[in-house]
Amino acid sequence: MKTAHDLVAAAKSRIQEVALDDAEQAIRDADVLVDVREADEFAAGHLPGAIHASRGMLEFRFSSAPELNSRDLKVLVYCKTGGRAALAACALADMGYMKVKSLAGGFDAWTAAGKPVMKPALPSFD
Repeated sequence: MKTAHDLVAAAKSRIQEVALDDAEQAIRDADVLVDVREADEFAAGHLPGAIHASRGMLEFRFSSAPELNSRDLKVLVYCKTGGRAALAACALADMGYMKVKSLAGGFDAWTAAGKPVMKPALPSFD
């Protein structure tokens, strides 16, 4: 029986990961930056410019959004540490997307390096 770690290791062998040092350029080069974490994780903070498509809804989101239909899109995905993003990158590749990359180390590596994070503004009740 395969474990989640086995599946992630297999996924990582099939995808291209972007090192943190190359992340800013990869983000600039991407047509779409996708956060595949859960909604509460995204709301707590995400990479600037990212859209949210949780891992569980990724295929449905890409299938139903006309702006995401081009298989030539340059897609960069990330999650908390890289596992879900690797699985997501494989799923997108299986759907026919040809230019998918995953951010190595994910959101945790990004924040540990002191890189910018977007957080939703809370309304003021003054």
